[in-house]
Amino acid sequence: MTTAAMVLDALGDARRRTILERLADGPLPVGVLAEQLPISRPAVSQHLKVLKEAELVVESAVGTRRLYRVNREGLELVRDYLDRFWATALDNFAALAEAEAASPEHKEI
Repeated sequence: MTTAAMVLDALGDARRRTILERLADGPLPVGVLAEQLPISRPAVSQHLKVLKEAELVVESAVGTRRLYRVNREGLELVRDYLDRFWATALDNFAALAEAEAASPEHKEI
């Protein structure tokens, strides 16, 4: 089972983030990705393996080629993880605003 920590670890590498960004435009084979990046084809394959294990990309066979594409479900783990912090931040802001509004300094005389 993939966890948010696995996904965040996979995204911790700048090259993997670049690969994911390239795949956001549509499915691509390893060879095309390697042509677009300053790393070797075997290195791209290794990065794709990590992204696949984190469920950020999926591969499919098209003829003799393997195409990789972004897996939206994998990105949902990151979104859910970050949404927790966003919700907490909004709750804290609301509590602070309410406390500020209720303080005697803000009451009209």
